[in-house]
Amino acid sequence: MSSADYTVYAPARPYFDLVRGALGDLVDGAHFFDIVDERIDYEVRYAFPGWPRVIHGRSALMEQFLAYCANIALDAADHLIVNRVDGGAVIIIEYELRGRINATGAAYENRFASVIELAGRKIVRWRDYMDSLAAWTILTAGRS
Repeated sequence: MSSADYTVYAPARPYFDLVRGALGDLVDGAHFFDIVDERIDYEVRYAFPGWPRVIHGRSALMEQFLAYCANIALDAADHLIVNRVDGGAVIIIEYELRGRINATGAAYENRFASVIELAGRKIVRWRDYMDSLAAWTILTAGRS
């Protein structure tokens, strides 16, 4: 059980809860950040403004998610598909996120596939793939 206060990350809670549920008893910890190794490599396989391609370390990942929570509020994370590979050392999850862009109120909807590598009952590597067109459409909505 975590004693940390993660309330500042509430806008991303549906995502965190989905990931925590998908990994079940393969990891130790109550919250997403509790199941992330201190030396995680979190990689996004797409270009997204304001989000680095690779984030090294749990503290840096937490800092990046603060910015995410300032910009996007999620309402739901669902349509989860979980695939275990390599005896459970690698988990591939597919899922959808829905919410809103805080600055504009525009609806946010996207689909993801994430490849998660586990060691020592923690996430040590994360590779993320998303529907880039959906993200681009949301980011450019209302622009001439």
